[in-house]
Amino acid sequence: MPSALETPVPADAPADVTAVGDTTEATFADLDLPEPLLRAIARLGFTTPSAIQEQAIPALLAGRDITGVAQTGTGKTAAFGLPLLAAIDPAVRQVQAVVLTPTRELAMQVAEAIESFATELPGLGVLAVYGGSPFLPQQRALQRGAQVVVGTPGRVIDHLERHTLRLDDVRFLVLDEADEMLRMGFAEDVDKIFAAAPVERQVALFSATMPPAIRAVAANHLRSPVEIAVTRQSSTVTSVRQTYAVVPYRHKTGALARVLAVSDADAAIVFVRTRGAAEEVGSALVERGISAAYISGDVAQAEREKIVERLRSGALNVLVATDVAARGLDVDRIGLVVNFDVPTEPEGYVHRIGRTGRAGRTGEALTFVTPNEQGRLRSIERITRQKLQEVAIPSPAAVSEHRVLQLLGRVAQRTEAGRLDLYREAVAVFLAQNPGTDPIDLVAVIAALAVGDDGPVARPANDDLDDALSRARLSPEHDTRSGSQGARADRSPNRRPSTGTRYRLAVGHTHGAQAGAIVGALTNEGGLVGKDLGKIDIFPSFSLVEIPGGLTPDAFDRISRARVAGRPLRIRLDDGPPERGTHHAPARPSGPGTHRAGDRRPNDAHTGDRRPTTDRPARHHGNVR
Repeated sequence: MPSALETPVPADAPADVTAVGDTTEATFADLDLPEPLLRAIARLGFTTPSAIQEQAIPALLAGRDITGVAQTGTGKTAAFGLPLLAAIDPAVRQVQAVVLTPTRELAMQVAEAIESFATELPGLGVLAVYGGSPFLPQQRALQRGAQVVVGTPGRVIDHLERHTLRLDDVRFLVLDEADEMLRMGFAEDVDKIFAAAPVERQVALFSATMPPAIRAVAANHLRSPVEIAVTRQSSTVTSVRQTYAVVPYRHKTGALARVLAVSDADAAIVFVRTRGAAEEVGSALVERGISAAYISGDVAQAEREKIVERLRSGALNVLVATDVAARGLDVDRIGLVVNFDVPTEPEGYVHRIGRTGRAGRTGEALTFVTPNEQGRLRSIERITRQKLQEVAIPSPAAVSEHRVLQLLGRVAQRTEAGRLDLYREAVAVFLAQNPGTDPIDLVAVIAALAVGDDGPVARPANDDLDDALSRARLSPEHDTRSGSQGARADRSPNRRPSTGTRYRLAVGHTHGAQAGAIVGALTNEGGLVGKDLGKIDIFPSFSLVEIPGGLTPDAFDRISRARVAGRPLRIRLDDGPPERGTHHAPARPSGPGTHRAGDRRPNDAHTGDRRPTTDRPARHHGNVR
């Protein structure tokens, strides 16, 4: 099949406009896709193309540029990803396609989806590049010959400027969520990337809206594009009880284990954003004695099928999965869906919770939300037209009670099964040897031991989790403004003076650190409140924070692993004065970390994809707003 670029388009060809409404029942086989791609999407569970796919794929295979007015959840990744793969020669170990996305989360998701489409194309490599992750592994992957690069504009520019990425052989360029990209200030970067690519290339632009700024981008970079518009259907999910819980990131696994311990569902799916998280969470559950497994793009297809069959047969009760790996998954046993990570798009939420409540049954969906993610709930409620109910994570007592009730519920069945003489005799001997023992106390102790409750001494870690959950649930409205609970509590006339032990954090201006995020990390992970914090000085490559009362070893360890702007804080005692020649600027009343508008290039969804701009630190106090 010829490459999509081998079909030239006259420069004066008129633009086609296709308004997509109801489509015919076409299949992917009707779209002239190469056989390897058809096999891959069949294994993923795709049967019929969505509206955007049915219109965009033939146009792109014919060599046309397109503009697609389509929101997330309409299937646009496959709409451009499949023709993109059809245009690539796996034998050429050079970058042949670039997909630009506004955020690191979307870059990872798109890269994983394209990888899943390319499973039948040996030798084809897909690489996600974005700020906030190490540069060297990305550079090495480019040197090994990745043909598809999915990335945020800032990191793509970094690779171009360091000559670790060349676009000489690029055949296909995609702008995904172009309106969001321009809103974040990436217009200049997009122009620079397009200027570095060959003139003879194919372009697909997707945007939720088509304002004049996006039309100007299309006019500058696309040749007589086919215009396709699809409308997103509002979704209602009525058979699923939808809830959420506010959980700090580092306590999610512990909270998940408690939720699963009290669930009456036959089976559960836990959704995570990345392949690494799938392995980490799945392994952690197995270590806790839970019948769990994980699937992601890194798990071979044959192994995935075995795992899903175990879930379907009842040999497995909990599956941890990424969105792409769970496509086409249909298991009636699933009564609970846990969104370990909030989906990046509201439509993704609908797809996830659709895995439960099937075949006329009811199901439950629980979403873990960190204190600074709660704004995403509003988008989910709009798309589902339902209000999510907040629930509390079960306490250790609730977990033990649930297990005991399950145990006692089997008494009648076990009595009927017989063969209890051995146990009756053992109990009789014990009571004879301990005449003062109350039989009810004896049964209670046996029940406690049976459910793994060895007494209060064995539960020191639970206090940490429960305290963190209590702090995370800020107020009835869950105020998520910068600074979170600690910052708000600090707006008190009785705040301690800002003197005391000074600590150094491994994040600064060049990483995208802001005072509100630092305060949030210290309060959420360190068990502090606002009045425990003194001055915060943010320098280009590090920050200094004064904590009058110091830190306990446990708090020190937790804070060190906490992340701000995608980087671990790596807290340590400060061993010297601030850098020579720096100045202290008072915090501005407009908010934490405010700077001149042109100081920094926009970051990639707070991933740290920024450039250094100034050596002057900004000083902030605990009462940031």
